Amino acid sequence: MEVKVKILGAGSIGNHLAYACRQLGWNVTICDIDPAALRRTRDKIFPGRYGKWDETIRLVQPAEVADEAFEVIIIGTPPDSHIDLALECLAKTPPRVLLIEKPLCTPLLQSCEQLIPIAKRVGTRVLIGYNHTLTSNTLLAEEWLQEGKLGKILTIDVQIREHWQGIFKAHPWISGPEETYLGYTQRGGGALAEHSHGLAIWQHFARLSGNGRIVEVSAMLDMVREAGAYYDRLAQLSLRTETGLTGLLVQDVITEPAKKYLRILGSGGYLDWFINIKPGADAVKLWSQDDVERAQYFEKTRPDDFLPEINHIERILSNPALSSPISLEYGLETMLVIAAAIKSHQERRVIKIDYTRPYGLESLT
Repeated sequence: MEVKVKILGAGSIGNHLAYACRQLGWNVTICDIDPAALRRTRDKIFPGRYGKWDETIRLVQPAEVADEAFEVIIIGTPPDSHIDLALECLAKTPPRVLLIEKPLCTPLLQSCEQLIPIAKRVGTRVLIGYNHTLTSNTLLAEEWLQEGKLGKILTIDVQIREHWQGIFKAHPWISGPEETYLGYTQRGGGALAEHSHGLAIWQHFARLSGNGRIVEVSAMLDMVREAGAYYDRLAQLSLRTETGLTGLLVQDVITEPAKKYLRILGSGGYLDWFINIKPGADAVKLWSQDDVERAQYFEKTRPDDFLPEINHIERILSNPALSSPISLEYGLETMLVIAAAIKSHQERRVIKIDYTRPYGLESLT
């Protein structure tokens, strides 16, 4: 399929997704308002990761292609720019698919409620970049969960604990969190938002196990002020869903070596899901009372993390009605929980989420 894709943002995620799109033969244009960022993509980031620069990729400033039509637009800029850029894309030349890198927006949730009606009106599918819901270990975990061998699901525990030195190694032009949104929780940085893959996968398996959405949040954050930055380096959340299922979520930017796993505990056994259980491998393990223990490993490279996401977009282009685990609606639910966690920490109480209200801070009580 010949697909024209525009990527806004020439940082680390923009390069990852550009490379993934090129693996499908898509026509890629990378835009950035900073000419130095475009040069860095061409001369350092892309060839450093993938061996050489891909001459088919077009590098431009956004104004040069503002009126050009694309089937797919990817927003890979800082979170505090996402909503404005998304609304601009939908207003000018709406694509068939708009992918917004996670997190969707800042915890202030400003204007995010506009996205659903506008996207529906112009016919654009909006997706949020929680790519780990699409990887091979997740698909196998879904299959094993659906077998029912775990019995009644008792709790879900997720930990995404990883020192963010890996982020800064991928962005060597940034010397520390204070120089970017990462060092500011209210801009969409900190452990809670930056590592929100953990929250998204918690929600994903809560839905798949029939336990619905998160409706109550109790959180404790370890907030840090340093070099002008103010962010949560550790977030600990107790969660309750619509069915009453309770569970735990821990995310941080201080743990080394990293620990990234999910456990679904049932009355008849447990299922474990891992990111990077060892270097270059994800995994899934299952133990149940009436079955032999199972374990499967998935060898991978870093670029492999993003191919399922782009393959998923290709399927949506062929079938616009296809359901998606990275839908805008699910991404908005993730942001509501993030905002609820911050409010819970600040007010030292349980926060409830009312999904009958418009997406925004007014839905948190």
